Amino acid sequence: MSAGDAGGNNFSAFKHFVMAQARSRIYAFVHISSIGLAGFPVGEMKNLEYTNVDLAAKTLAENPESVLGIKVRESLDVVGANGIEPLRCARLAAERSGIPGARVMCHIGNAPGDILTHAYRGAGNNTVANGKLIAAALEAKKCGVIIDVGHGGGSFSYAVAEPAIEQGLMPDTISSDLHAYSGNSPGEPFLPWVMSKFLNMGFTLEQVVSMATERPAKIIGKVDKLGTLQVGAPADVSIMELIESEVRFVDTVNNARTGKRYLKPVQTVRAGRSYGRPFPSPFAYP
Repeated sequence: MSAGDAGGNNFSAFKHFVMAQARSRIYAFVHISSIGLAGFPVGEMKNLEYTNVDLAAKTLAENPESVLGIKVRESLDVVGANGIEPLRCARLAAERSGIPGARVMCHIGNAPGDILTHAYRGAGNNTVANGKLIAAALEAKKCGVIIDVGHGGGSFSYAVAEPAIEQGLMPDTISSDLHAYSGNSPGEPFLPWVMSKFLNMGFTLEQVVSMATERPAKIIGKVDKLGTLQVGAPADVSIMELIESEVRFVDTVNNARTGKRYLKPVQTVRAGRSYGRPFPSPFAYP
């Protein structure tokens, strides 16, 4: 999943040089910013001239097989003084695309869609204030907004997640938000490890697996039976071992928790072929 890496100006390159070359199945959100997700040293939405509603809508309309909707980031360092205007533009682009079920994915950070990711962020989070879940967050979930984890390198705090979940803001999907920085952060947001954190927060193995496989696939709604082991489903399988052992986790603000079990990756199969196995002829070695 690409959560808005490319915008209307560079989506074609992303589609042809990244998506088309990957063995994994990739879906994407197109960024409301025409330049895509930048963020450093200048946030992509500090200049609203980068917001191109028509271009984003056109990109979505022309790529319905792979683009799920529009992405927008609403962190202060990304939007500056522009507030929620980028979010309004993202909603307009999704509507203008004419694609039924087009979604808006909104990243929240330290400033105020259809998919709310980083829902348990620690720094400046907008779902929990002083230990209490804000009413708007729960109302959003009741209205059908999808609550996504989006752990990453700075977007998951036990101090937010625990009271939020206890007070009703349950996650719908578990995601890693893995990238070059977050993969080297103390929270280690590799998907099996993020799943393990929720496994040790009281969720059952069945719930954790469902939130990382079947439920996201159903929300994406592109491939029949994707994310399941049903007869006729794509032969995409992640094999993991449930290890019963004392384990220590940290969130993205270095809060620690201990647990008694975790998921260890063993093998990955894509379209019936194991990763790490030799390629078939004519690409195989003699």
